[in-house]
Amino acid sequence: MNRRRVVMSALFATLLAGCAAPPSRPPPSLRAQAPLAGVPADRAAAWPVADWWTRYRDSQLDRLVQQALANSPSLAAAEARVRGAEALAGAQAALGGAQLGANAQVARQRLSENGLIPPRFLGFTWYTQSDLGLQFHYDFDFWGKRRAETASALDQARSALAERHAAALVLSSAVAAGYFGWQADHALLTEAHRLQDIADAQGTVSGDSADQAAAQTAAARQRVSELEGALAQDRAGLAALLGVAPADLPTLQPRALPQPIAALPADAGLDLIARRPDIAASRWRVEAAGEQVKAARADFYPDISLSALAGLSSIRTAQLLKSGSRVFDVAPAVHLPIFDGGLLRARYGYSRAQLAAAIEAYNQSVIDAAHEVARSAIDVQRLATERREQAAQLAAVERLDINARARARQGLTDAGPELAVAAQLAAQRSSALALQAQALTADIALTKALGGGYRSDAPPAPGPAAAASVSPPGKDPTP
Repeated sequence: MNRRRVVMSALFATLLAGCAAPPSRPPPSLRAQAPLAGVPADRAAAWPVADWWTRYRDSQLDRLVQQALANSPSLAAAEARVRGAEALAGAQAALGGAQLGANAQVARQRLSENGLIPPRFLGFTWYTQSDLGLQFHYDFDFWGKRRAETASALDQARSALAERHAAALVLSSAVAAGYFGWQADHALLTEAHRLQDIADAQGTVSGDSADQAAAQTAAARQRVSELEGALAQDRAGLAALLGVAPADLPTLQPRALPQPIAALPADAGLDLIARRPDIAASRWRVEAAGEQVKAARADFYPDISLSALAGLSSIRTAQLLKSGSRVFDVAPAVHLPIFDGGLLRARYGYSRAQLAAAIEAYNQSVIDAAHEVARSAIDVQRLATERREQAAQLAAVERLDINARARARQGLTDAGPELAVAAQLAAQRSSALALQAQALTADIALTKALGGGYRSDAPPAPGPAAAASVSPPGKDPTP
């Protein structure tokens, strides 16, 4: 009868604790796709691959990116954060298992002659206390608190890994943009030297155009000086990305600029969320926050644990290993959170607020990503149109140059008109190079905006995790 009363009292306390839990409410919703409707897309466009920079078929660029990825302190720091998060997840998982420890100690002690039990009644003043034993402890995770905390730690580790991918994408994009910036400035410098030679030649022509030729010569020399400075800045920027001094930067050989490749895939609105490492990191943070809500809600329910001790204890070391020195202890325990001054509700409210903030941060990251993609895609399309128009201008000036040369060879004109058209042709070539460089920059920016070949293993939005993470597994016992 007494045993039944004990069991009924425990069940009543459990129900009381369950009824004290706050009601479950759904969290804010997650965006299921990126808002990209109306942005120009190409049905034939493919998503970037992981080593997207190799599509430009430039071995110099490949080596620069590989060196930057291998030597970057920021990337090494991101990898260290991943290892730290994984270690914390392992530690959290270990806490959910059974704990077994061994203990052995020998203590020489003296009893106080004025203590509770004077030594004269015991027959000794000094004694040696020897203990040898095993301790066992296990928490019964009936409400899933340990599982939720472990899952949250794992999700944080996944978020850190996605952030590492995001850092690598930022770095590789910066290296590619810096490298092609150097190649573009070098090609522009070649055209600037050509313009300077033409201006010098025009300066030898007498007449009213002499002053104009002198001004053109000065402008050409200024442009050469600007581009030489820009090349030095380009090298310094690349060196910083590689973590070396400008003098230690590998020797770069001038090469023709490649053609832009990137375009917006038609399914970008649906697939972008899974292709962006920053969005994936934010999504894992939502999952981690959802698991923390589960853990906080589980605090309203009883904690049940079991502790046990088996060992040997003696005040005479010589008798420690005898059977009479055996000690045993088994201690089941139940902790009932009935009155806590509102601490549990405050923690639960905080965890729900953290989940809501993580969800809104995720939604904002999707909006920001869509804006970045849209801006880059529009730039790619705009520059493609400008390049087509500029190519038409260049072709027309090339025809003028052919005609001017022909007339000069036939003696129909002096060198002035031929040099003027040559200067115009060099200027058009410089414009074409500048537009191609801008197109490559936009190409890299769109590749970065599309995730650079990353593919997430995060749960798809809206996903069941956030919606289900406000209550413990099983039926919600809240009345």
